[in-house]
Order: sequence, then C-alpha cells, then structure tokens
Amino acid sequence: MSRAVVLGGGGGIGRVAVRSLAALEAPETFDEIVVADLRLEVAQEVVAAIGPRPGVSLRAVQVDATSPASLAAVIAGASVVVGCIGPFYRFGVPMLEAAIAAKVDYVDVCDDLAPTKQMLELDGKAKAAGITAIVGMGNSPGLANVFVKLCADSLLDVVESVDIYHVHGGEPDEGPAVLKHRIHAMTNDVPLFLDGKMTTVRQLEASGEAHVHEEDFRGTGRFPVYPYPHPETITLPQHIPGLKRATNMGVVYPLSYFQLTQAMVRAGACSETPIQVQGHAIVPLEFSVAHVLSQRARLLREAGVTGPGGCLKVVVGGLRRGEPTRYELSVSSRGAGAGEGTGIPAAVGAILAKRGAVTGKGVLPPEAAVRPMEVLGVAMQVMSKLGIGGGGDTLVVEKVDAKGERTVVPIGL
Repeated sequence: MSRAVVLGGGGGIGRVAVRSLAALEAPETFDEIVVADLRLEVAQEVVAAIGPRPGVSLRAVQVDATSPASLAAVIAGASVVVGCIGPFYRFGVPMLEAAIAAKVDYVDVCDDLAPTKQMLELDGKAKAAGITAIVGMGNSPGLANVFVKLCADSLLDVVESVDIYHVHGGEPDEGPAVLKHRIHAMTNDVPLFLDGKMTTVRQLEASGEAHVHEEDFRGTGRFPVYPYPHPETITLPQHIPGLKRATNMGVVYPLSYFQLTQAMVRAGACSETPIQVQGHAIVPLEFSVAHVLSQRARLLREAGVTGPGGCLKVVVGGLRRGEPTRYELSVSSRGAGAGEGTGIPAAVGAILAKRGAVTGKGVLPPEAAVRPMEVLGVAMQVMSKLGIGGGGDTLVVEKVDAKGERTVVPIGL
C-alpha cells in the first residue's frame, strides 16, 4: 500500500497539498494520505473537509517537528514525505534528516536559502539511503525552475538569463511562520547571479534598492518587486549550462501590508534578542509579527482586497537558431493564492516520486529532478479536479523575438 505523509498538513500550504493528493484516485495517487500536524484537531478538520474519496484513505495524526522521535514515528512506513512545516530555516533540515533515516522519498516547498544549502549538502546521505529528495518543489522555487528547464531542453538553444518575479496576496489567513519567512528575507543577504558571478544584496539597503523596479503581472496588475533570497539563483547556475544571470524578485499585496512589515524591520523591531518592557522579557520579533498580523484585516479591507490571487512570471532569455529570443511564463490565479500556488506543485512532486518519474537519487532541486512536461501535465490534471484555473489566461507562455514581437506558444498540454 502506498502512503503519503504530509507534515504540516493542517497549514495553509499543507492542506492544499493534501487536497491535491486526494483529488486524484488510486492508482494515480496514494492509497493512504496521512495529515500530520502539531494541532491534531486542525488535521482532523482537514480530513473531515475532504470527506471520503474513492480508493483513498485519509488519516489525521499529531506530529511535533521539534522531536526527532515524533517525526520518525509518523514517517515510518511511508512511501513519500511532503514537508510543509515552516519556517524552513528551522524545520527544513530536521524533516529531511528524518526522511533519510527512514529511507523514505521526500518532497518539500522550502524557499529559504540557508536550509536549502544545508539540505543539498545531505546529498551523499540521501544517496546512501537510496532515496530522492526534491527540495523547493513549490511555486518559486518549483514551477519557476521547471519552466527554466523546459526552455533549456526544448525552446532555446542556449539559456543566458533567468528573471523570476512573483506577487501574491489576499489569502484568507496568514500564519506567523509565513510572516517570519518574509522578515527573514528582508534581513538577510539575497544572492543574485549577475554577469556569470554570484553577488549578494540586502533587500532594504541601497544594494537591494538598486534592483527594485515595477513589473507587470498578467491578471494581477503592476507592482514594485524586491530582491528575494530564494534558492533558484544558486541552483540554476549549477544545472543550466551557459547561464549568465539569475535573479528572483517579489512582493506581497496590498503594498500597505508589505510596507508595514518593511517598516518594522527598518525600525529594528525584528530582533530575536529579548528586551525588558515593564518588567517583562519581550522578543521584538514576536511582537512585530503579532502586530503586523493584527493589522492585516484592516489593510486588506482598506485596499479593497476581497480574495486571494497572484502571479508567477518567469522570463528566460537566450539564443534560438542564433537569434536573441526570450520566453515568458505567466501563471495567474484569481480566487487562489500562495497556498494553491505552492501546495499543488508539492503534491505533483510527491505523485511523480511515487511513480518513479524522477531523474536520480540524492537531494535535488526541481530542475535536476523532474521532467517539465510531466510536471505540467499532472499539475493541470490536479487543477482541473480541484476546479482551479481552466481559463485561457491561467498558464500562458509567450515567445518574444529579437524585434520584440510576441507570440503565444502552446506547450503541448
């Protein structure tokens, strides 16, 4: 019997991964899907909300990601583990180490730079265990990497540049882990691969502000984008020959919400060192997270944001038959946000791992682990079952030639 364990299956991304896995029927998906979360009652709610599925059993269990013994007990006997517990700079490595110890294939949605580097260093141990671990199988990283690989394999003779842009907002809920990840991005080095060399900038310092510009997102609008420390900029140069530039830029709307978070960082209110306030030890980061989240509903309301949405835009430039050419991917969503954009690809990665449709053993980024057309095919199948997308502008690929003329490109789905 095949079994998928979704760690953090009660969270905003994890529950989408569970729904996506359950959308298909066995043998296309798993015989059993285990929803594992620290909050057992929330995991049970996810199972109840999905209800009975033909040929698929769902079960809720409690897991404590701070306890190796708890992780080991939940993972034991699984076919694939899907890691959705954040923030990944705290839980990414422990989840992967537990999967390696249990000799179970692993997929996660890690978009933090430091843990990605640490997990890639576990490649030898994963190979020795005979497993495949796909790290960063979400939206960005994830679908972004897959499209770059598609361009390298089929659309361009040489890939020279990759610019990844992302915007999302309006999700019904946003937890502390998501906001802490965003603050982490604002307070740490951001790697950019420029002119064939790796450099680092800081999002809120002059080095990062020099790269801020406005970008048009299909179906979403025009927004300023900021350097983000996502791992594509360090993995793509290793796996795409000829690459000279790789950048990752993003933002969250409404801008008032994103800018409030930036203001708390600029004010120095995001330290993890406790300070004394009227005789009480207060961690500034915890206060800032609580304060920003307390203002979220008001800021959404004032901006007129009534539901989730977003867009991933990937621009890949290079040479085709000797001519400068670029391809632009836009994955747009209305009524679906970061949870769907990230949770669906994670489920797709788990399904492909179950099928044995991955390209090697060890710890791999998406561009080195999966075949692009298989990812897109399963993703569209899952989205159809979930009733997401379906419009002509959900996934659009355009070719832009040397004269700047645009042509919509069918990608064979």
